[in-house]
Amino acid sequence: MKQNQITHNILNAAYRVHTELGPGLLESAYENCLAYELREDGIYVETQKPLPLVYKEVKLECGYRVDLFVENEVVVEIKAADGINDLHLAQTLTYLKLLNKEVGLILNFNVRSLKEGIKRVINSL
Repeated sequence: MKQNQITHNILNAAYRVHTELGPGLLESAYENCLAYELREDGIYVETQKPLPLVYKEVKLECGYRVDLFVENEVVVEIKAADGINDLHLAQTLTYLKLLNKEVGLILNFNVRSLKEGIKRVINSL
């Protein structure tokens, strides 16, 4: 499955979750519901995927975790915040670089309309 199709499927599932639940819940609730929706659609998703940091020859377990890693291609960071800020963008870019992946999505569910809470992130590798 290509990245554009994967992100399209993620966004469709995210819209279903947001329509059903609306804003105001914890990130973990949206994360689990989105993972459920994706799995129901037959899409492979890992939740809270551990992400080690490799520095020179040393593999460091620093506690980094990707909220959702979809089809081994797309990083999804779930937020329930007032807005998407530069720190969220930097976090997602870092995860993309550590995984050597190109595309990520930041989904902020704490918005009236989900289209206001979507940010596509590209790692130019």
